[in-house]
Amino acid sequence: MSLLSVFLFANCAIGPTHGLLFSSTKFAGTFNPENNVKSSKEGKGCQFTILYLFSVGDAGAGSVANKNGISKIATIDHSSLSVLTGLFRNYCTIVSGE
Repeated sequence: MSLLSVFLFANCAIGPTHGLLFSSTKFAGTFNPENNVKSSKEGKGCQFTILYLFSVGDAGAGSVANKNGISKIATIDHSSLSVLTGLFRNYCTIVSGE
């Protein structure tokens, strides 16, 4: 498999849509089906990838909620940013609740 095909087809964790040169998206995740939790606090956790070689960060909903003092989750949303598909990628989880 050529290096070009790796850059073109290895697009997991980029979001529901993406562009080859640049993309910036925000998309809905899940919500509390009982709808009994107010969105009074919000926290964000991200992971970054550079050249498909290095990846750091924590975008787990549980750890984002814990680090931001959220004990009841109302919504979990996501955002992503990609520059030249594999050059730089950022995937974030946005948690809101009480």
